[in-house]
Amino acid sequence: MIHLYYWPTPNGHKATIMLEEVGLPYEVHSVNILKGEQFDPEFLKIAPNNRIPAIVDTEGPGGGPYAMFESGAILMYLAEKTGKLWPADPRQHYDMLQWLFFQMGNVGPMFGQNGHFQGYAKVDVPYARERYHNETKRLYGVMDRRLAQHEYLAGPDYSLADVATYPWTLPRQWELHKIDIDDFPNVKRWNAEIAKRPAVQRGVAVLAGSQRVGKPTDEAFENLFGARQYQKR
Repeated sequence: MIHLYYWPTPNGHKATIMLEEVGLPYEVHSVNILKGEQFDPEFLKIAPNNRIPAIVDTEGPGGGPYAMFESGAILMYLAEKTGKLWPADPRQHYDMLQWLFFQMGNVGPMFGQNGHFQGYAKVDVPYARERYHNETKRLYGVMDRRLAQHEYLAGPDYSLADVATYPWTLPRQWELHKIDIDDFPNVKRWNAEIAKRPAVQRGVAVLAGSQRVGKPTDEAFENLFGARQYQKR
């Protein structure tokens, strides 16, 4: 059994989509990051960086419980555990890893900063808005050129790279990130194709009713972006 510590964010969706894709049984433990539950001492034992998602596999390596944090590592662990979405061919395997790390090192951080300065920052910082918006568009361009030549990010087959990247390109993200998806027709085609997958639909639906709508409250802002992040623990 996989115990999933989760909130419905792009990184959270990675884990639910992956668990649905590989067919492992899992139990969801809600970690309401708007209320500061990510700072709970018990959660920090599993996820020391106070971020979701995190998992505890009751049948981990050696047969005992094993805890993991960091969404990319979780995807790799689940793929290796099940042998699914984990190409055996070395070339395809490393193609997959390149595009998985592209998401982890570029898409997630840059899209996240773009969304923060476009939609959540209490002080308007034009330089930051422009810088991260331009970088988001550049990364969409990188993906669009790749997807002009390949059905999926890592090549002809759906893989961890797509599981990791898709939640950051959901339609609600386009609005937040000020992206006109029609400027990136190949990403639009890829996005629509992945959205048809039943496992993706089930994964995105987990705790969907808890998603934040509009500006965060003062409490939520403090827990997500405020000084509480920097308190010594």
